[in-house]
Amino acid sequence: MKKIINPWVGNTNGYNCFGCDPNNPMGMRMDFYWDGEDVVSVWKAGANHVSWIDTLHGGLQATLLDEICGWVVFYQLQTSGVTAKMEMRYRKPVSTVWPYILLRARLVEQKRTLAVVKGEIWSPDGMLCAECTCTYFVYATEKAIEMGYEPALLDNEDVDLQEVIRRRVYKDIRR
Repeated sequence: MKKIINPWVGNTNGYNCFGCDPNNPMGMRMDFYWDGEDVVSVWKAGANHVSWIDTLHGGLQATLLDEICGWVVFYQLQTSGVTAKMEMRYRKPVSTVWPYILLRARLVEQKRTLAVVKGEIWSPDGMLCAECTCTYFVYATEKAIEMGYEPALLDNEDVDLQEVIRRRVYKDIRR
């Protein structure tokens, strides 16, 4: 896997994305990796992310999935877009005391200005907890660039999933 470099960090005035800005103190601070066909993210819930005791809020699960699915559009399609429709399926509760959750998203199909992306949340022990299908209205490249899109590139370093998990869990412990 290779890390997808967030092109807006330090380069764009007004950038404060709730999902992916690593400097947004209220945000999710997500990182993304390209794993051949999937965009992958490892994320750690905190005490302020609950809906019920030790359970991740369903709206935050939807936010995490919408964000990772959007990064499929940013990286794989090399453009930007907006969510036109999102269908969620909650399968199992997501615990906020787990050391991390694993998110995966992949392009299912693209037709003209629409892209369909499937996203998933997995427990540390490999249980599928939630899944979604997101349909994005995808901008033409010229329009995306006009709106501030910058190409998402890959870091040169190869990392395996266990290293990504170690880095994320350690980073969250230090916060």
